[in-house]
Amino acid sequence: MLQYHERLDRTFGALADPGRRRMVERLAKGPASVSELAQPLDMSLSAVVQHLHVLEESGLVRTAKVGRVRTCTLDAGALNAAARWIGDRKALWQRRLDRLAQLLEEEGGGDHDGEGSGG
Repeated sequence: MLQYHERLDRTFGALADPGRRRMVERLAKGPASVSELAQPLDMSLSAVVQHLHVLEESGLVRTAKVGRVRTCTLDAGALNAAARWIGDRKALWQRRLDRLAQLLEEEGGGDHDGEGSGG
């Protein structure tokens, strides 16, 4: 379980940076070279490489070098784990809110129509 949480920490940490999120968004469309990823970003190629290293460490991105070109691909497994974690939290809070609504409805007894009693 500790390893699961460490991976989530790395995933959310990697996604905390807007430049890295843009890289992930681009890679969601398909593989890209490092220079293709760098093109729309306002940062140096060495900065892009550093960001890619963070994405690789998190498990979000895999890279492979063929000749002089390093190609990056998105690994959906890390995103799926993060989505499951978020979904679990969402389901928990939805159950709590549903229970609160049920309690409030019971507390009101259903006798009130929203208007004050005419005394």
